[in-house]
Amino acid sequence: MINNVPTRLATEQLTAALRESDEYQQYKNLREAVMANETNRTLLKEYQRTQTKLQMAAMAGSTASDDDVERFNKLSSLLYLNADMAQYLLAQMRLQQLTGEVFQAVAAATELDLELPGM
Repeated sequence: MINNVPTRLATEQLTAALRESDEYQQYKNLREAVMANETNRTLLKEYQRTQTKLQMAAMAGSTASDDDVERFNKLSSLLYLNADMAQYLLAQMRLQQLTGEVFQAVAAATELDLELPGM
């Protein structure tokens, strides 16, 4: 919890601006449409689980299993065949990029030295 009043107000303004952004609005609308389908939810959950395993392996400096890589590739292909799911995943990436840019700006403004993959 942020106790500093000016910082808390700035945080609230930033979160409000993010929620009003085109990137968030598109993501939210597409997420609702995609999550309304149980099959989509199940496939997406498995896709994200496999993606996380691959990312964790990469961050640990180890090689992901061939099975996990193959599973991720198959899930990716399957999900991107669905137009709604493809739009949702792209909207999610755009929103992640936006929040990453915000984080980079805050880290730079506070002279916080972080070495994060992909940033």
